[in-house]
Amino acid sequence: MWSNFFLQQNEDGRAGMAALGGVGNKSGRSGKRPRPPRMSDSQEGKIKLAFFVALIGVTLTVLGMGTEFWVELSQPKHFRNNQTCEMAHYGLWKSCVCTLWVSDIDPERESCGPAELPGESNCTFFKFYTSGENAVIFKKTTEKSLHIAGAMLALLSLFLMIMGSVCITMSLSKSVPFFLKPATICFVSSGILVLLSIIVFHQAVLALLASDHSIPLHHELSWSVACLGSAAAILIFGGLMFLLLSLPYNPLEKCFRQQSSSDA
Repeated sequence: MWSNFFLQQNEDGRAGMAALGGVGNKSGRSGKRPRPPRMSDSQEGKIKLAFFVALIGVTLTVLGMGTEFWVELSQPKHFRNNQTCEMAHYGLWKSCVCTLWVSDIDPERESCGPAELPGESNCTFFKFYTSGENAVIFKKTTEKSLHIAGAMLALLSLFLMIMGSVCITMSLSKSVPFFLKPATICFVSSGILVLLSIIVFHQAVLALLASDHSIPLHHELSWSVACLGSAAAILIFGGLMFLLLSLPYNPLEKCFRQQSSSDA
């Protein structure tokens, strides 16, 4: 009798443990988080191509920001004498005053330049980033607040480019498209900031020219601004490519399907 009672208790205990184990397994299975969707090989290849396009924009931006050929200020060719003339070119960080030979200048050109001609050059860094002093170029005074604003916009755009590159690198290493949308925001915003930096810098040039009228000057934006403008367009285009790749479907294919179904 007692042996049957203990055997019955052992069997009930084993059945209870089995039931608890089954419940635990079910709860563990139901508690698992769904894995994020993985990228296909074709999508990963498209992301790498878009990233390459964005890196071209980053390279052009760094090239344009580091040079002092944003604008060229040229005196009339015969303003001083018939042998030499002076011109200046500067960017965000420093300015250069060049003395060129008139005989090397194109006879049809009325102003001194371009800056690529051989001659003496004297370059100095702007002091309004350190001591706050304005620079004087041909008796004209720079507007340091506009220069600083343009430089800050350019540096902020460079920071966003770095953040966007980090997002794309993480997306490719984890093989998940989650980081594509933050990368889109970073690259598009950086392109817009580059354009704003050019606009603010051009306003600083106009303020410089309006500060004094004793020396006539001809001004023109140089090749660094062309690099930055191209970089801004490429960055915005690359960001929009990341946005399209982050969508769960291709909007162009969806439009074509709807059009074909309506025609049928």
